[in-house]
Amino acid sequence: MGKTLIQQARGHGSLTYRVRKQAYVYRIKYPLAEGKGKIADLINSCAHSAPLAKIKTDNEVFYNAAFDGALVGQEIELGGKNVKPGNIMHLRDIPPGTRIFNIELNSGDGGKMMRTAGSSAVLSKIAGSKRGILMPSKKEIFLDENCRATIGVIAGQGRLDKPIIKAGKHWHMMKSKNKLWPRTSAVKMNAIDHPFGSGRGKRIKSKIAKRNAPPGAKVGHLHPRRTGRKKR
Repeated sequence: MGKTLIQQARGHGSLTYRVRKQAYVYRIKYPLAEGKGKIADLINSCAHSAPLAKIKTDNEVFYNAAFDGALVGQEIELGGKNVKPGNIMHLRDIPPGTRIFNIELNSGDGGKMMRTAGSSAVLSKIAGSKRGILMPSKKEIFLDENCRATIGVIAGQGRLDKPIIKAGKHWHMMKSKNKLWPRTSAVKMNAIDHPFGSGRGKRIKSKIAKRNAPPGAKVGHLHPRRTGRKKR
């Protein structure tokens, strides 16, 4: 007898496929007001790969990804033109070649990009009211000069250098974030457990799902515009 397919079980929204709300108790953002702040504490958050810095200003408390070399009691500036690790600045005030992280996509959104441990981007060029950001993937994107970013590199670099020796440790790591692990390839399953299952010699079935397919069969490419490699 077959069991409920993974894509069906996900739709029920059980805790196996949902992260705990308590993990996201800290939300990374930037305050609207400019001025000075002080790092009150460095916090380990289950929902983030990097440690978080709890920063107090005169009016409020907010959280940001901690930069490499952050210290409790260290002062940071919000706004201004002092290019120093940890300072939060507008892109228009940051000179080209500076490493930045937690970059806003739209002015005032609190930072959406480059928030993983050890990551950073480089402000590469000035194009009128736009600023070119060179990502680690070597892709360059252009953002409005009024967007903000934090100077420096996020702490926690080398987090994944140490190998995970035991499967049990990996299981507990995934369990803390309610991630499904281990993940089994669909073509390795039995026919009753997945639409891609079975097949002598593992002949791969079409991955384009019908638009009116039921939840248990709607897997693979969902109404794609095109498939396959692009011909140059």
